[in-house]
Amino acid sequence: MTLSRSFTNALLAVALSIGLACTASAQVKPGVKDIGPVPPASVIYIGNSFFYYNNSLHGHVGNMVSEGLKGQKYRGSSVTISGSGFDWHDVDSYFRPNGIGKYSFVENNRVVFNPPEGKLFEVAVMMDCSQCPIHATLKEVFTEYAKKHSDTVRKHGAVPVFFMSWAYQDAPEMTQSLADAYTVAGNANQALVIPAGLAFARSIAQRPELNLYVADKRHPSLAGTYLAAATTYAALFNKSPVGLQYNAGLAPEVAAHLQQVAWSTVQQYLGR
Repeated sequence: MTLSRSFTNALLAVALSIGLACTASAQVKPGVKDIGPVPPASVIYIGNSFFYYNNSLHGHVGNMVSEGLKGQKYRGSSVTISGSGFDWHDVDSYFRPNGIGKYSFVENNRVVFNPPEGKLFEVAVMMDCSQCPIHATLKEVFTEYAKKHSDTVRKHGAVPVFFMSWAYQDAPEMTQSLADAYTVAGNANQALVIPAGLAFARSIAQRPELNLYVADKRHPSLAGTYLAAATTYAALFNKSPVGLQYNAGLAPEVAAHLQQVAWSTVQQYLGR
């Protein structure tokens, strides 16, 4: 049987895509393995639509913390701007007194005012725009603001963390470049990096039929957001998400797969 040239090329393209996903890993090794022995009680997520899709990454992480670390105080806030890069955010203003995080809603729609003398946020998780760290025009801006924002976060007594984003669905070669860019920035600023992009590549390699993207091939499907949240939970709290009952409405076997991918990726990337 003779295959047409177009069909053969299509097969090669699929093989290349899967091959890239299978082999993707950070060539540069991360120097920071964790944020310390005490789980953070408050986290601010600073980013863009990659965070706020599917009712927001921080909400899913919060549900995982509630189940996996029972009794752990945890408050998550998300500050996102559609399409934004690092340089769009005035991070200093996010730590201003009587601003973000001033109060929380709890049971029975009660409002609880957070203690003004307490630390507003203990950790700041930050991501640049989806291609900024590797874009020819913007990668220097990424490096500049990775340092600026890390310094600002530390000035307010919090710990900076970088969120490694994922490749576009039709550009799997982005995975390696993004992994290296975020790892280099993490090392330069003594910051932990959450390897969400590597988790996406691992899941695609293991279960290519499980779609982690919406139609635009960039933003996450619910499964993609769940995977990113599980990876964040594993990296920030140094705890496995495997076995959590919270599944965000996904099929239990899908959630179990994504939990295992997240934990394996974090273990391998951070060398824990």
